[in-house]
Amino acid sequence: MLRCEKLTCVREDRVLFKDLSFVIKPGEIVQVEGPNGVGKTSLFRLVIGLSLPYQGDIFWQDTPITDDREHFYQKLLYLGHKTGIKPELTALENLQFFQKLQPSHKNLDLWEILAKVGLAGYEDIITAQLSAGQQRRVALARLWLNDCPLWILDEPFTAIDKSGVKVLENLFLQHAAQGGIVLLTTHQDLSLDKKHLSKIILEKPQDNFYV
Repeated sequence: MLRCEKLTCVREDRVLFKDLSFVIKPGEIVQVEGPNGVGKTSLFRLVIGLSLPYQGDIFWQDTPITDDREHFYQKLLYLGHKTGIKPELTALENLQFFQKLQPSHKNLDLWEILAKVGLAGYEDIITAQLSAGQQRRVALARLWLNDCPLWILDEPFTAIDKSGVKVLENLFLQHAAQGGIVLLTTHQDLSLDKKHLSKIILEKPQDNFYV
């Protein structure tokens, strides 16, 4: 379970959001919505511990994430704006590297996973030579190669076509059905119904400057 209590985020004397509280339980898919600049990425940076909140606390399994970061990061898969892939390796070699980190997935067909993210035929190309969208697809392939219960995904559908979005939605449903948590932002209209998708709406405070 992921729990955030009364989070306030301040950037350069500006309050992005304040007193934000929510609980996400195993099996839930949650989308964070709000206009540009309201703090969606900043919220994710707080939740994963890359930034500290001005006020408030973040808990994983009822333990503050600051108390046991190592355990928390073992349970977390975060995909942000940076892909986190190795540009000197091919798409296939990147997946082979990720696969070695998760021995329980050693029998998965990496060629099939690359095909699922639209990279069939690009397996042996150095990722530095791929487009930004294709590099992001390599990063998304990690979703098939991990045992982390908590997925936090910042705009995972960028440069993904409709068929690719559907593949990822089905993967999210599968992850949730296995007791996982998906927290994401996206500008895409998702086809998931309210039974499977909850939302957190971020709004700019009326007084958005901290004094």
